[in-house]
Amino acid sequence: MNVSISGHHISVTEAMDTAVREKLEKVERHFDQIQSIKVILSLDNSGASDGGKKSHKAEAIMRVSGQEMFVQALEDDMYKAINEMADKLDRQVRKYKTRQERKKTQGAGRDERYQDTTPAEAVPAA
Repeated sequence: MNVSISGHHISVTEAMDTAVREKLEKVERHFDQIQSIKVILSLDNSGASDGGKKSHKAEAIMRVSGQEMFVQALEDDMYKAINEMADKLDRQVRKYKTRQERKKTQGAGRDERYQDTTPAEAVPAA
């Protein structure tokens, strides 16, 4: 799995890098077919001009075969944002994996409910 971590209006420290990689290990345990994950850690000042607190944002774009997943978390602490981002990504991965398994088990055939199409009244009595 290829993980790239970058910062926007913030320098990514070694501790932040380690925290992100440790949290993403949990995601990888649930789904091993991840091609790449791009994580962007940023300081969002949009609410600072009107007296609001500066907000830390953690975003992740994950590529799996045929699909991209995007998650974003805003918190007042960067490590809280990283934790929330990893939890959201983990939920999306488990949901995606469940959908893939459901498609495999259903297959292209018909459901067993549709096997007998003749109504019971139409069958002639012997």
